[in-house]
Amino acid sequence: MKLNKGILFILLGASFFGFTPIFAKMGFSYGYSLGQINIVQMTISFILLWSFTLLKRSSFKGLNKNKVLQIMITGCFIGLTSIFYYGSMQYLPASLAIILIFQFVWIGIILEWIFSKIKPAPITILSIILILVGVFFASNVLNGDIQGLPLKGFIFGILSAFTYAGFIFFSGKVAVDVDPWTRSSLMVTGSTILVFVLFMHDIPSVLPLEKNLLTTAVGVSLFGAVLPPLFFAVGAPLVSGGIANILTSIELPIAILSASIILSETVTPLQWLGTAIILVAIVFNELGTNLFRIRKHY
Repeated sequence: MKLNKGILFILLGASFFGFTPIFAKMGFSYGYSLGQINIVQMTISFILLWSFTLLKRSSFKGLNKNKVLQIMITGCFIGLTSIFYYGSMQYLPASLAIILIFQFVWIGIILEWIFSKIKPAPITILSIILILVGVFFASNVLNGDIQGLPLKGFIFGILSAFTYAGFIFFSGKVAVDVDPWTRSSLMVTGSTILVFVLFMHDIPSVLPLEKNLLTTAVGVSLFGAVLPPLFFAVGAPLVSGGIANILTSIELPIAILSASIILSETVTPLQWLGTAIILVAIVFNELGTNLFRIRKHY
């Protein structure tokens, strides 16, 4: 029963994250800038997470100046991911921006190799090749649909994958003994400060706060920065790490499906094939790696 609950919570968290492109695209359609959306989003996330943390009376045990600084720097990766991911959506279809950020899967494997000296197994290398094949089809390059799209959008998309992979990698290494809610709040503090510094010139244009900007930012904040971590925090301890990684991959089809239905973006059968290959590669890597470890153990 616990396993079923864990699976449900992780699926819900990943599904919520898949709806963030809708609100980001909505904000751009209203004419708001990348800076305006990020400023209000981070402010809302900051208020909500710290409110939860203080109301829950979360522990501050184990914190010191170094750990606070390390957690806040790790949180800057969240802010950068938000900037690059939404920035990519300014220039590219949401479905393509989603495909690009999902390259965090193989980038994370390379980070583990470089910083933790964990050499990828042959099955992992095969999974990376499959992911790249999936990207080739999912990007719709065969139909020439990416021609004419701004290079800036692709650069932002790939950068979002690197910063997201960096966040996942370092968040698993930094101050893991600190209360999860306290860590999350300190992380969002770091990302908020970063966003305010980078978009300082946009701060005056946010006030007075317009209804459309508030609606956009609340949607992006809830579905991107508040609800997913909340459900992951509850569900992740109830399942294995490998299963959790597989379950979170549901974000990819959910995001593309929502872009197709709600944003009326055209997603071809070839793109769905590419998406399916990426998902199969993720499952293949997680299950194959775990099976290899079990055999090695015995």
